[in-house]
Amino acid sequence: MFKHILVPTDGSQLSQDAVRRAISFAKEAGARVTAFFAKPEYPVTYFGEGALIDPTTPEKFAEMADQQAEEVLDFVTAECKTAGVDCQVTSATSDIPYEAIIEAAEKSGCDLIFMASHGRKGISGLLLGSETNKVLTHSKIPVLVYR
Repeated sequence: MFKHILVPTDGSQLSQDAVRRAISFAKEAGARVTAFFAKPEYPVTYFGEGALIDPTTPEKFAEMADQQAEEVLDFVTAECKTAGVDCQVTSATSDIPYEAIIEAAEKSGCDLIFMASHGRKGISGLLLGSETNKVLTHSKIPVLVYR
């Protein structure tokens, strides 16, 4: 049924558990996996009369984000290799992860998004929601949520 699965990951334990299950699901379905990581935008922080208080340059920040993406996506690649599942990786810079996830799925031609539930609790959950909930709400591609 599903032949190409997007697996967004942030490197957390819950996300790694979802990655393992997504790979198992892909193997059973005979599908391939595209792993995705949303890199954060450079946080421009100003103080007072425009003096920048963040000592990290945009270039250094981008380098650190690229390194984090590589580490997180290398985990998925290694798990797919062990399971014998075809895997590609991609990342994008975005401060709106749910939009980046949906865009990555569309660009990659995925027919399923398989992601962890990252539910917030309490008032923040009501006000902010989670990236998973936002993907569920906005995606035209089916979403399978792993708990």
